[in-house]
Amino acid sequence: MTDSPGPDTQDGPGAPDGPDAPDAEVLRERAVTALLTARERTTLLTESVDDHELTAQHSPLMSPLVWDLAHIGNQEELWLLRGVGGREAMRPEIDGLYDAFEHPRAARPSLPLLAPAEARSYAAEVRGRALDVLGTTPLGGRPLLRSAFAFGMIAQHEQQHDETMLITHQLRSGPAALTAPEPPRAADAATLAAEVLVPGGPFTMGTSTEPWALDNERPAHRRDVPAFFLDTAPVTCGVYRAFIEDGGYTERRWWAPEGWAMVREHELTAPLFWYRDAGQWLRRRFGVTEPVPADEPVLHVSWYEADAYARWAGRRLPTEAEWEKAARHDPAAGRSRRYPWGDEDPTPDHANLGQRHLRPAPAGAYPGGRSPSGAGQLIGDVWEWTSSDFLPYPGFAPFPYREYSEVFFGPGHKVLRGGSFAVDAVACRGTFRNWDLPVRRQIFSGFRTARDA
Repeated sequence: MTDSPGPDTQDGPGAPDGPDAPDAEVLRERAVTALLTARERTTLLTESVDDHELTAQHSPLMSPLVWDLAHIGNQEELWLLRGVGGREAMRPEIDGLYDAFEHPRAARPSLPLLAPAEARSYAAEVRGRALDVLGTTPLGGRPLLRSAFAFGMIAQHEQQHDETMLITHQLRSGPAALTAPEPPRAADAATLAAEVLVPGGPFTMGTSTEPWALDNERPAHRRDVPAFFLDTAPVTCGVYRAFIEDGGYTERRWWAPEGWAMVREHELTAPLFWYRDAGQWLRRRFGVTEPVPADEPVLHVSWYEADAYARWAGRRLPTEAEWEKAARHDPAAGRSRRYPWGDEDPTPDHANLGQRHLRPAPAGAYPGGRSPSGAGQLIGDVWEWTSSDFLPYPGFAPFPYREYSEVFFGPGHKVLRGGSFAVDAVACRGTFRNWDLPVRRQIFSGFRTARDA
């Protein structure tokens, strides 16, 4: 999530008040749960390493972990204490330090940041006051308060920074600081079809009713998508390895010009964190070196790598509309679901989310999460690159601030969909849109391919 210097009072697309609006106490309980879940994860990510690791910059692509920690608290203060609660600023002198637009990541270690103990204390004090605001504020009327939108937005913001901090954990050197159980295996992987047919025709894309949906997911609108075939599961490491071994990184014909320039400049030969030793491919994953698992979705590939693989395979990346139709459209009911499996919130039987595991599940896992088309793992495991530029939907309105989405629209950023194992359910929906530069490899990104029917 991109951050603004402070709340905006403009009208926005928060869910309307009315007889069908959720009960205020239900909304409060949902918001409290989301906020506490996010803070538990933030605590794990920041207390699993010492103060030196917290203040170090492990990559110029990322902030020091202690910056993320205090930034989480600062955004919560700006939006919930000052914006919703109307309270006096606690630490106005630090607002500029934690403004993501004012200081690029590479420059943040040189700032006079709060020390780890001070950052923890600040974030904890803000949280205590924010829960007090949540308990005493009427939920309705103002767009920021409808359906507790501001509190849901802040919970999503914290979880998104938790994902960013998990990327930093992957980039850091040294022994493992995090552990998690292995994801479930795929019981029917051997019999799973390679691709599924998604019938052509119109469907409803985006949402106008999801209460905590962000501005770029709105409004719901009609799209007509011709029939196409889509990979049943994300492209695996084993299949991607065939691309490498067939000279994928040495043949210019598969690459977009900018992608080929990236390959040549950085001498790329494989996904980030892969290396070859004694005749086998190994990778580093959260401080552990292991053989690259053939049945797991490939991870840490840029858009250019995904696009080159698709060309090599005689296929293409799906458009964003194709991806969402495959994930949400229920042809029997003639409507779009919230998730591939239906309208109910994700459970551990549906998808690999929330840092429950520290890796994607093997291709074919989570049969309970498959869509009506038969495609699986569309939610969780890996962010999936699409061929689409990040653009506004027809009728888009910025809310609650222009810098969240609007400044990124255009051909410079590509859309990713579906979330990853590092994404919490509160920040992952069938309509959720992520975007990044096509050169990015440190993110938890993979892909699947499509072809015209």
